[in-house]
Amino acid sequence: MSRKELSDSVLIIMKNLNLVIILYIAAIIAYSLQGYVQEGASLEFLSSINRIPMTAWKLPVMMICLYGSILLLMYINHINGAVLLVKVCMEIAISLFISYILGFSYTGLILLILADTIRHFLKSKWQYAFAVLVCCFYLMIDFELFSLYLDIVPLETYLQYFQSDVRLILLGIRNILSSLNTFGFLIYMILLMSMQTKEQQRILTLNEELNAANIELQRVTVQLEEYARESEKIAQTRERNRLAREIHDTLGHALTGIITGIEACVVLMDEAPEATKMQLTAIAEVARQGVKDVRRSVSALRPDALEKFDLEDALLRTVTEMRSATNVQIDYECSAKLDNFSEDEEDIIYRIVQESITNSIRHGKAEHIWIRIGREYNLLKIYIRDNGTGCKDVKKGFGLHHMEERLNMLNGSLFYDGTEGFIIEAQIPIRWGKGGDSDD
Repeated sequence: MSRKELSDSVLIIMKNLNLVIILYIAAIIAYSLQGYVQEGASLEFLSSINRIPMTAWKLPVMMICLYGSILLLMYINHINGAVLLVKVCMEIAISLFISYILGFSYTGLILLILADTIRHFLKSKWQYAFAVLVCCFYLMIDFELFSLYLDIVPLETYLQYFQSDVRLILLGIRNILSSLNTFGFLIYMILLMSMQTKEQQRILTLNEELNAANIELQRVTVQLEEYARESEKIAQTRERNRLAREIHDTLGHALTGIITGIEACVVLMDEAPEATKMQLTAIAEVARQGVKDVRRSVSALRPDALEKFDLEDALLRTVTEMRSATNVQIDYECSAKLDNFSEDEEDIIYRIVQESITNSIRHGKAEHIWIRIGREYNLLKIYIRDNGTGCKDVKKGFGLHHMEERLNMLNGSLFYDGTEGFIIEAQIPIRWGKGGDSDD
């Protein structure tokens, strides 16, 4: 059982105990009054008290009604300060009236009212002031004090009807019941203070946890700020690398075609002027296309060829332009459908072919380049070979390095060999469709 449930049980016991005490004292008074009437000593009794007492049978009924009204007031909860004050004043007034009728022989009702009311002040800064005020009022309820201003008949006057030994027993029972009520009040207050101490400890613990959480939040905030700065640096580095790759691929490809074409023009200039003019026209077109691609790369856009054409047409256009500008023989064959690819996949496929052609012409001095693109199950395979000078000890330059970077983004792979000419094999996982028959 929790402290809250235990305190509620103690309060219920106090309510029942106070009812028993009030009815017990009322029964003593009613019995003595009825006895005086039956024995014919009512005139003598009336002369000793100087006032007319209440009819015997009405006394218990009135006590039940008055005490019931106190219990009804106690059931009123969830009220504000002003209503609570009125409620407490009414409870105290009724308890004083009960005490007056009983000759102030029992004042424990004030303890019950205090026990019931103080729980409403547990979270109020006035709780201690209220407790002290009610306790002082409890101490002031004294027969000697009120007898100076009110015509009060003490319980001892009614007890004179009984024999001395019975009188002592009746007073002893009343004192025991009153002590039990006081003991219950003390237990109730201890439980309330324990609950309040536990609540304060819980609040203190929550505050400590909140402070720790705030410290952790500040630490995480600092880490996030550092992470944001690092992410910004990484993003800047990635952007620089992207621009470097794009400029290398586009400008390098265009310049390679221009240089090779101009070298061919030098050879043809004297022997075939018309062929030279056609060659220069092709070179100019490659140059213009290179400028467009550089501008688009700087603007973070796709290659111009992919902006205007689909992937297969863009590849054919690139092969045709390099063929015309450089007089290098380029055999191109594609047996796979190059549709349904995402933009990043199209960019990588296009750049691999473009970069391979550029490297074959610029570094390998190739005169013949073979390009094959096909599909094998869920892999798109790109095979490029040239008859250039090759390189037995291949050292990855900017082009190969960024070609691998592009493929790694799509979980692809790259193989190259420079023993006889130069061979590049790239494999890209196809993310659409299911594996089926080989297209090769």
